[in-house]
Amino acid sequence: MKLTKPNFRQHNGFSLLEMAIVLAIVGLLLAGLLPTLSGQMDQQRRNETEDQLNEIKEALIGYALINGRLPCPATSASGGAESPVGGGTCSTQYNGYLPAVTLGLSSIDSEGFAIDPWGNRIRYAVTSTDSNAYTTSMSNTGISNLSPDLVVCSTASASASDCSASTQRLTTTAPVVIYSTGAKLGTGTDESENPNPNNTDNDRVFVSHTPNSEFDDIVVWLSNNVLINRMVTAGKLP
Repeated sequence: MKLTKPNFRQHNGFSLLEMAIVLAIVGLLLAGLLPTLSGQMDQQRRNETEDQLNEIKEALIGYALINGRLPCPATSASGGAESPVGGGTCSTQYNGYLPAVTLGLSSIDSEGFAIDPWGNRIRYAVTSTDSNAYTTSMSNTGISNLSPDLVVCSTASASASDCSASTQRLTTTAPVVIYSTGAKLGTGTDESENPNPNNTDNDRVFVSHTPNSEFDDIVVWLSNNVLINRMVTAGKLP
């Protein structure tokens, strides 16, 4: 019987050239998908942050209903607690952090500061108007005299107390402003109105608008009318 020599050529795999072509195609496909996936993840984090900030607003209202006042911001050295403990004249009025420990929140870092989905610490500002009534005892001031003065503009302002003449005022009577610095710490004029680790802005004017290449802060504020209504309903204000 004659033996047939096996034809090994029938069992050859991909050549190096074929593998290179396949890898190049896969690389092109991944390059096209990555921006889409990154955008989707960023939008998901923004949605989660907006939900988080709205929950924080409710926590602040709950704190006011129990204590008759709003908490002071935390400082970088206060371990997530308001400073000073007990309120009154706050150590930092506009350039502080959310007092997550004082509010009893759970989404915190190892030092007790509330963090957003990007791992950034949530910022918090509170009005100092009416001799710090909002952080001392709101019941000691008549409702008609409670006049918070935090300002939120649609673009940056050259003034430390109001929006520019050509800028839309989103609110001029906020008792509280809460915000996340977003995915990146921009250096544009709009982000410079909102204190972050890259700037030391320390006035009562903030900026909020849809995100763009230079601005991605997520800013919310507490309505004074909502706060007063909830406190009156709960019997904390006459």
